[in-house]
Amino acid sequence: MPSKPSKTKILVVCLGNICRSPLAHGILESKLPSEDFFIDSAGTASYHIGNQPDVRSMAIAKTNGIDISHQKARQFIEADFDRFDTIYAMDKSNYTNIIALASSEDEKKKVGLILNENPNISDKNVPDPYYGGDSGFDYVFEILEDTCEIIANRILN
Repeated sequence: MPSKPSKTKILVVCLGNICRSPLAHGILESKLPSEDFFIDSAGTASYHIGNQPDVRSMAIAKTNGIDISHQKARQFIEADFDRFDTIYAMDKSNYTNIIALASSEDEKKKVGLILNENPNISDKNVPDPYYGGDSGFDYVFEILEDTCEIIANRILN
């Protein structure tokens, strides 16, 4: 019996891994079949390692039928280049921090801004809603939902 091909592995990365990347993680998981895809998230900083996502991220996800409460923040590490096929950064600062850890052009080629996948959005930085109110989380969810839908459609079709 032929062996099943390995899962496609996608990592989404923001600063602290408690607001933006957990949302993208949960949204992508909801759109891509788990038997074929492994989705994870990380932060470029170590501020929140081991913590659940921000309560506001969990709330907006739950409102939209996605449970991200099981996620735990972790920091991006160099080994992630080997473990993941695609690495999406939430903003240019995250992108720069990830690229700085790359040891080859092949590793750098795995990294991109998530909003580069969405031609309908001109600002390619997902805004960090951490210091703002609930409306910032609503907006981040909306743009990530749209972008993850585009990604899923591209991958699956």
